[in-house]
Amino acid sequence: MTMREDARKLAKILRGRGKVKVVTHIDADGICAGAIASLALDRAGIQNEVEFVKQLDPDSVAKVQDSGSLLWFTDLGSGSLDMLDGIDCVIADHHTPSDRGQGPGVRVQGAEIPTVNPHLHGLSGAVELSGAGAAYLVARELDGANSDLAALAIVGAVGDLQDAQHCRLTGLNREVLDDGKRAGVLDWRIDLRYFGRETRPLHKMLQYASDPAIPGITGSEDAAIAFLANLGIQLKDGEEWRSWARLDDGERRLVASRLLEHLLSYGVGHRTARRILGEVYTLTGETGGTPLRDAKEFSTLLNSCGRHEKARLGLEVCRGDRGDSYRRAMTLLQDHRRSLVEGIQLVNELGIHRAEQLQWFDAGAGIQDTLVGVVAGMLLGSGEAGADPDLPIIAFARAEDGSGIKVSARAARTLVEKGLDLSAVMREASAAVGGSGGGHNVAAGGLIPEGSQARFLEEAGRIIRSQLSPK
Repeated sequence: MTMREDARKLAKILRGRGKVKVVTHIDADGICAGAIASLALDRAGIQNEVEFVKQLDPDSVAKVQDSGSLLWFTDLGSGSLDMLDGIDCVIADHHTPSDRGQGPGVRVQGAEIPTVNPHLHGLSGAVELSGAGAAYLVARELDGANSDLAALAIVGAVGDLQDAQHCRLTGLNREVLDDGKRAGVLDWRIDLRYFGRETRPLHKMLQYASDPAIPGITGSEDAAIAFLANLGIQLKDGEEWRSWARLDDGERRLVASRLLEHLLSYGVGHRTARRILGEVYTLTGETGGTPLRDAKEFSTLLNSCGRHEKARLGLEVCRGDRGDSYRRAMTLLQDHRRSLVEGIQLVNELGIHRAEQLQWFDAGAGIQDTLVGVVAGMLLGSGEAGADPDLPIIAFARAEDGSGIKVSARAARTLVEKGLDLSAVMREASAAVGGSGGGHNVAAGGLIPEGSQARFLEEAGRIIRSQLSPK
């Protein structure tokens, strides 16, 4: 079967049910996936509700079960197949399936758990289709008019960093983009990829630039202002700071070309320097100057909701609320940014420990378990706290619900190209200490018993060594 046939099969099952409970993840991709599912079900006249979970474990699976509803798992489920035995459910996901869900003719593709997942068709769930994209494929089969939901699928993909490896979206994401453009809800162009194109003052965008960081400018507001002033770029319109989106095309070309020259002059490799440019994705129906206009900023708004236990606010924004829910989400966005800055400051104080195959830090209760992975990724991208981009980074934080230790892992894509698979690292190392884990090759997570961090690191280092050893 093709993915389209998988999606058609799943849509047919949904049409035959009177009540559906959508169970989804709390990050931007999961929130977008849940919104796509709920909007498509609403339009089809199918009664539904959305429930958010941080991860699937026996307790959360027991909690979401509903004898009167079909469960539709979005952006999760594939890595937890053994927990779903006997449950009336379907899955639209992009994470690496557990062993039971791999290979041809496996049970996950049978009548027991109908699934839409790119991995089942030899595609990458890390770069070719997100969880929101998988939900979108089902929504499109429910009704072709749901092509306007492609915008949310792209927000989910960008939130999942699926554009990071190639500086553009690839694979089935291109098909989703084309649907969105035809529906009049999406557009894209080659532009500067740094975060904050719509809302950040221009100098702030450069001050906080990463992937790649700008030597001598990243981290320094004065240096960012001086760089722009030397180019003759006006920083304000009257009393208002100008953002990148408010520059004209000539100004954008000037800043981009001089940034490239600056990076090269500091010895940054040409391939890395060119990462400042790539595709950026605009939601054409949203108001300019707001975070909803740019897919990357929209996804960060959603992440701020999910990471601060308010995923439902993000859901309502995705479903079209531009009133109270949007205002509250904007407040959370400010809190989110402040929490990330504080998290980075804490790791600077704690320090990052280095082993042969990896680097790590233990935030304890100092960083929320939902934020520690984001902090780890930011440190890896910026080099702050001495983070080494040539090593995977593993971060620990105490789970707020007391269930154990949350583990998050991030790595540069250059390591993935050499054979690193953090999904397997998390799954195997967590299991070795009595926990569980999974995710993607470039970013993954897990939950392990308290006190097992040292043993986990030993196992993780052994697995990484095996993955990266010359074959």
